[in-house]
Amino acid sequence: MGSASDTAIGFERHDHAGCVRQALASAEANCARTGAQLTPVRRRVLEILLETHAAMGAYDILARLDHEGLGSKPPLAYRALGFLVEHGFAHRIERLNAFIACAHPGASHDPAFLICRACGKVAEAEAPHDGALDRSARASGFQIEQRVIEVRGLCPSCQERGA
Repeated sequence: MGSASDTAIGFERHDHAGCVRQALASAEANCARTGAQLTPVRRRVLEILLETHAAMGAYDILARLDHEGLGSKPPLAYRALGFLVEHGFAHRIERLNAFIACAHPGASHDPAFLICRACGKVAEAEAPHDGALDRSARASGFQIEQRVIEVRGLCPSCQERGA
């Protein structure tokens, strides 16, 4: 079994404190390399997303920022989230109209999100590349720029509970 610092990420257990440290270090290194600014508000929004690995709405994040005295205007949260998504530190979950910290920050990848319909937990996985979508897109003259797959189902815990 894991250590006391282990917590669930998506549907797996991991060293959460190490995960947060690694994600923040990756964000800082990426920003230093590209010249992007990881402002205190942007960093705090990333920390909030990393706290539970849960998908959060912009207004939930804004409420946390306001409670902490960092601001209460919606553009504050949306600009920070936009920056994090643009730089690969977070993803937007369209189906939930929410955001989640990236499980592979700074890495170029096509995410697939596994969304539990019972408890709402979200796990990030790598989207499959079997070529079928690429062939269909080429056949219709479409050029794929980004892939995001969102899948609904039941997580292991909810399956055990018979949800």
